[in-house]
Amino acid sequence: MSSPSAVALVTGGGSGIGAAIARVLAQSGLQVTVTGRRLPELEQTAAQVPGKIEARAADVANRTEVERLVSDLVAKHGRIDVLVNCAGMNTVKRTIGNISPEDWERVLQVNASGAFHCIQCVLPQMRLQKRGTIVNISSVAGLRAAPLGGVAYNASKFAMTALGTSVGEEERANGIRVTNIFPGEVDTPILAARPVPVTEEHRQRMLQPEDVAATVGLVCALPQHVRIPELVIVPISQSFV
Repeated sequence: MSSPSAVALVTGGGSGIGAAIARVLAQSGLQVTVTGRRLPELEQTAAQVPGKIEARAADVANRTEVERLVSDLVAKHGRIDVLVNCAGMNTVKRTIGNISPEDWERVLQVNASGAFHCIQCVLPQMRLQKRGTIVNISSVAGLRAAPLGGVAYNASKFAMTALGTSVGEEERANGIRVTNIFPGEVDTPILAARPVPVTEEHRQRMLQPEDVAATVGLVCALPQHVRIPELVIVPISQSFV
């Protein structure tokens, strides 16, 4: 995947894990497009690796915007080799007793349906190429539901897990590999939505966005005949039992 002609699309690329992934892929030689709802943040990411990262605003929960984005990328570059689904959100009110129906819908639309839209839109081009890599940045909440994530976030990440597993099995005959990555706690802007503020000491014990980005870089750099269906990455301070 280090060919200069290889093209990657990274959602949620304006900050945190998505921005770090974009940098890693661009520095390894890929032409990267980052997308998200806030163009100024995306442009800041693009400026970190000039000429190798392009910023394009789009809401992954909006099917029409995703279709337009993918169509434009294929028209410009002629291919899409890597899709990283990293767009994600959560809400402060996240228990079954206090989450609103509107917040429930929005979390599912972004975290689960957004990944579905992006995958379904890039697959036709990847099938034509007979190759492609799709990486879903899920969460350990997509393996083990816990109160910390909240009902909507947990449900959305379980949906992403099932989506990635299903697509990986369906599309491997077409040369397309899918990896679900399950990070533990990561120091990113999504922490601002925690019901209880996170201390600086706690942040220091978490994974950093660059840790997850390095993992994505490894997955993309493997020979095309190799696939890693699932990969868990947690800080050494976090239990996984």
